[in-house]
Amino acid sequence: MEREKLKSRLGFILLSAGCAIGIGNVWKFPYMAGQGGGGAFVLFYLLFLVILGLPIMTMEFSVGRASHKSPVRAYQALEKPGQKWHIHGYFTLIGCYLLMMFYTMVGGWMLYYCWRSIRGDFVQASTEMVTGAFNSMLGDAGTMVFWTLLVCVLGFAVCAMGLNNGIEKASKFMMSALLVIMLVLAIHSVTMEGAEAGLRFYLIPDFEKMVENGIGNVVFGALSQSFFTLSIGIGAMMIFGSYMPKNRTLAGEAINITILDTSVALMAGFIIIPACFAFGIEPGAGPSLVFITLPNIFAQIAGGRIWSALFFLFLFFAALTTIIAVFENLIAIKIDLFGWSRKKSVIVCAAAIIILSMPAVLGYNVLSGIAPLGEGTTIMDFEDFIVSNNLLPLGSLGYVLFCTRKNGWGWMNFQKEANEGEGFHFPAGLKWYVSWCVPVIIMIIYLKGYYDMFKGGSTPRLVFWMAVALCMLAYVIISAAGKPRIRVKNRKG
Repeated sequence: MEREKLKSRLGFILLSAGCAIGIGNVWKFPYMAGQGGGGAFVLFYLLFLVILGLPIMTMEFSVGRASHKSPVRAYQALEKPGQKWHIHGYFTLIGCYLLMMFYTMVGGWMLYYCWRSIRGDFVQASTEMVTGAFNSMLGDAGTMVFWTLLVCVLGFAVCAMGLNNGIEKASKFMMSALLVIMLVLAIHSVTMEGAEAGLRFYLIPDFEKMVENGIGNVVFGALSQSFFTLSIGIGAMMIFGSYMPKNRTLAGEAINITILDTSVALMAGFIIIPACFAFGIEPGAGPSLVFITLPNIFAQIAGGRIWSALFFLFLFFAALTTIIAVFENLIAIKIDLFGWSRKKSVIVCAAAIIILSMPAVLGYNVLSGIAPLGEGTTIMDFEDFIVSNNLLPLGSLGYVLFCTRKNGWGWMNFQKEANEGEGFHFPAGLKWYVSWCVPVIIMIIYLKGYYDMFKGGSTPRLVFWMAVALCMLAYVIISAAGKPRIRVKNRKG
């Protein structure tokens, strides 16, 4: 079966950017900037995007384009005989399924809030009513199931129409609409009375507040956000690399996608932070900022119904572009592994995702008594932990080792693929940095994530989970150190 190709370079950029641009750009970035001293956090965030995010994204694209395969088959196509790199490919499959097991639900939240905003439910609503609305939604199993199913149906319907007529066209529309909506919201936010203080906070680094919150905490927060914002590590980017022609260099395209992703995150800050200052609300309020704080703001301003609907529509588009991208990854893997038609793969994947999404959905109501990571946690927290704290960093480490080690694909092959075509070339002088410094940074992110997750509990519990982290890290490193079987045979001969 001949592999589909994207019709345009713009389609590739918008698809990949749509995958990278997710709820974290809007949900997490503004409040992390608020907690980290505004402009000071932003400076470090931008620095880490360049030195960490760009190299890994380029590698993921390179593996995809060189193999013209989905993540599971890509390693098989490029590894040497007797090697086990392809096992990492199956972890990308697991990661994509796990991500969609809760991300579809969160996308449903955005669509639900958009609908409620259109109905005017939050117009002149009290703080108690707005706060209660979110908790009421979580506790209503029927509502949660309906909106999650709707998001799944919409996402797979787009994928069923094919790469060009469905995914590419839908992504172009949604990304264009997303950028227009964001621009309108940002202009409205920065022109509100009292927004000037928010702009100063956001754009001018406040190193005193950075010291107050702990320099290490702020720097690591910026490092983590720059790493996770690009959705690298579980093959979500690789699949679009496999659809890309060889007329453009991959480092150049990675730069374009990173700029677009970063622009969305920064624009989200222009929407949220000035509005918070205009109404005397702490911008570092945490995840509640989106579903509780902002609806309270919209309830107080003229035309709040319209602004609220536009804001949650923008959030939904940000979520749906990522969902469609990961759905396509799952569909392509099934096509590559089993030779299925797109129609059959869509049906099977849709059924699987709908069923697998239910534990997270019911984890807030029917199954609320289950706390996998300790008191106060939910099934979604556990699924997010596996993806964010394990599969994303370990998957990224796998790509880096595969592209830089002689017993993997190797630096020369990576360079050749990344630099084929017109555009910015990946510098050969970065070999030592990418081969050694980037893996160390990823390992620090990985281990620090585990430590932060479990440091609040008992010492034995912390020791246990850190041992788990080290074992998983050791597996990835050992797999990178393995020798091709063919070389051993030649030596014996």
